[in-house]
Amino acid sequence: MSEGADHGGGARAAARSRRGSPGGDGFAPSALGTREHWDAVYERELQTFQECGDTGEIWFGEESMARLIRWMQKHKIPLDASVLDIGTGNGVFLVELAKFGFSNITGIDYSPSAIQLSGSIIEKEGLSNIKLKVEDFLNPSAELSGFHICIDKGTFDAISLNPDNAVEKRKQYVKSLSRVLKVKGFFLITSCNWTKEELLNEFSEGFELFEELPTPRFSFGGRSGNSVAALVFQKT
Repeated sequence: MSEGADHGGGARAAARSRRGSPGGDGFAPSALGTREHWDAVYERELQTFQECGDTGEIWFGEESMARLIRWMQKHKIPLDASVLDIGTGNGVFLVELAKFGFSNITGIDYSPSAIQLSGSIIEKEGLSNIKLKVEDFLNPSAELSGFHICIDKGTFDAISLNPDNAVEKRKQYVKSLSRVLKVKGFFLITSCNWTKEELLNEFSEGFELFEELPTPRFSFGGRSGNSVAALVFQKT
């Protein structure tokens, strides 16, 4: 059930779990933050793909993928640059990167079913230059390192909803990111739970804002804003 708008169904559900400011424990604990939830999601999506070829939801929609690829094109990111998709899910973004010409791309997910699904989709597309790994980004393996580009579309959001000490898990995420990303490498994050200012605070240690990407704006009751934040950080 691919979503063409800037919010996918899962992204909308994650946003609904928000409870005020995320300072401290500012998010209501949710099943969306647990491995069990995503294992079940991708087991269903894998079965659906095997039965009827539906690749499943595109997290944040097709425009979110196009936005990131436009940025990479604008800044002339080499096609052989090492790219890591954190929480790749069904791997559809990896397919788009490969079709654009990127040749050194890796997708990780802590759900084995997600990696199986993404592998099946990639195989159906006839692509062979994509690496897939079952990895918990909060405890990455030693060989997961040296990336020029790291991309997150919703994984940090999900971690923020984990019922088991989400604050510490967010801190561990930043440490893991610093470990796998090269100095001067870029981190592209899309979030429906965090504002620009909040993300700047979360990634204040070891990263600096490089660019804010334009996202759709909304107006309601005389107020306007962005329903999605999309930022590019550079590792210092």
